[in-house]
Amino acid sequence: SELSEYNRPSCCLKMIAADGYFIYTGGEVIPPGVTRVRIHESLTVIPARAFYGNFTIKEVECHVDVKKVEENAFCGCTSLRRVRMPGVEVVEGCAFFFCDALTDVECDKLEIIGRRAFDGCKSLRSINLLSTKIVGGYSFVNAGLMDATFGKELETIEAGAFYNCTSLERITIPLKDGMITADRIFSFCDNLRHVDLVEGELHETIAALQLEEWRNDMNEEIDSINQ
Repeated sequence: SELSEYNRPSCCLKMIAADGYFIYTGGEVIPPGVTRVRIHESLTVIPARAFYGNFTIKEVECHVDVKKVEENAFCGCTSLRRVRMPGVEVVEGCAFFFCDALTDVECDKLEIIGRRAFDGCKSLRSINLLSTKIVGGYSFVNAGLMDATFGKELETIEAGAFYNCTSLERITIPLKDGMITADRIFSFCDNLRHVDLVEGELHETIAALQLEEWRNDMNEEIDSINQ
């Protein structure tokens, strides 16, 4: 439960907003029992390991000028459920590693996803990444995704990006020359049956996605690529 006025350290009282959010200004230790965190307006970067291993926070709210989440920032935050980061453009490696309760990620401006950024996020069922350009290696390995949507900005998907996403059923992507950089991107995604295309230059065959066995389930536009 939220900290009460009786058990909060006096030095932390000024960091609690009227609506109960703990105001994170960078570098301070999060008091025991805090469940909701708001990033202070002075910060534009959430530092590496800022909340590493915190097992009580459930919600994090960033303002639009926060542009980067550094590596391991929320690694092992096993109670974290919701993250609002409307201005973040870069999420570095292992930033949300093993946040296995995470269900809701708001990241409308996210362009670069680092290696293993969402590794082990087993409760994350759906994500919209319309601004994303680079999906790093193994960034969603072992995640619980059922649906992932990318926009026409997507340029690169690195090795193992969706490795062992056994619940993944549908993905929306553009098809561009050079977008697929390695094998094993969809290895062990045994339930993936639907690939939808978004606007973009279409030159690669569907074989480049290692999805030949699902050709009959794909839409007319994908079929035309193979002709």
